[in-house]
Amino acid sequence: MSDTGQAADDEALAALAARIRAWAAELGLQALGIGSIELAPHDAHFRRWLAAGHHGEMAYMERHGAKRWQPERLVPGTVRVIAVRMDYWPERAADAAQVLEQPQRAYVARYALGRDYHKLLRSRLATLAERIRAERPGALARPFVDSAPVLERGLAQKAGLGWIGKNTVLIHPQAGSWFFLGEIYTDLPLPLDAPFEGMHCGSCSACLEVCPTRAFTGPWQLDARRCIAYLTIELHGPIPEEMRAPIGNRVFGCDDCQLVCPWNRFAQPSREADFLPRNGLDDGGLVDLFGWSEAQFAERMAGSPLHRLGHERWLRNLAVALGNGPATPAAIAALEARRAHPSALVREHVAWALQELMRKNVAR
Repeated sequence: MSDTGQAADDEALAALAARIRAWAAELGLQALGIGSIELAPHDAHFRRWLAAGHHGEMAYMERHGAKRWQPERLVPGTVRVIAVRMDYWPERAADAAQVLEQPQRAYVARYALGRDYHKLLRSRLATLAERIRAERPGALARPFVDSAPVLERGLAQKAGLGWIGKNTVLIHPQAGSWFFLGEIYTDLPLPLDAPFEGMHCGSCSACLEVCPTRAFTGPWQLDARRCIAYLTIELHGPIPEEMRAPIGNRVFGCDDCQLVCPWNRFAQPSREADFLPRNGLDDGGLVDLFGWSEAQFAERMAGSPLHRLGHERWLRNLAVALGNGPATPAAIAALEARRAHPSALVREHVAWALQELMRKNVAR
């Protein structure tokens, strides 16, 4: 291609990048960056994390090898990654800190109070990808939202969307960390955005110190096996006994390391109605939630991130929270009603919870 032709193509690609940003804003995405496929040093950090066994039972983290940190191996032809941000902090929800202070209430991670973000964000990205292909017929534009081995926080940093904080979460100085990430892999050599440089956590270590289960072994070092999000969502078997008391009333995920992050004072509530709380999950009573039948759980959690738990693990988590709460007659009766549950997993955690409540009664 001649210099004139190259210049014209570069100009066309820059104009397309500007239109992609405008389309993203129209689709309700709060930020978009275009990054390279070179993921150092994030790839080395990830491999060390795997080697340490900190991924626990999440075997999928190591299943695809280099495809996770080499985008062109996952999707041949990829030369750029379009990374997007969608804010999720619900505009109307019970105060998170207050719910955590009420041991009879259930705490659900704020990202999971409404509709499953996978479907919502993927739909927006699919629309964005369609518009790109309409502009450039035959172009590669493949969207991902937690649906493939993608090193999304590294890609987002490379695209200028923020830095990875000491709590291993992506943070932006004007948006905090209450947001989802998604990506589109493309073969279009769009103009690159500058990577977000620097780590702006300074000497702050609030996120490391607040963790109830001491899951952080150091800054930027998370042992998922001790993380409440892992224990209540990813783990399929019994929750280790030494981890149960620190879980408190957190029944699906944990936000503590984000709740104390000073940068989140700049976060803006999401205007997405789909992220508003459903079924009272922002401050539901433990006894009431524990009483849901399997059919009620399936009906009420349809389209929710909690649906992936299944009723059995939902009861497991709630039993732990009940055991950590006050020994009220209602809590004891609710647990007794599940003592003979068909699931050995549920029975084990119910027995533990009842033992804890009996111990509290004796101690009075």
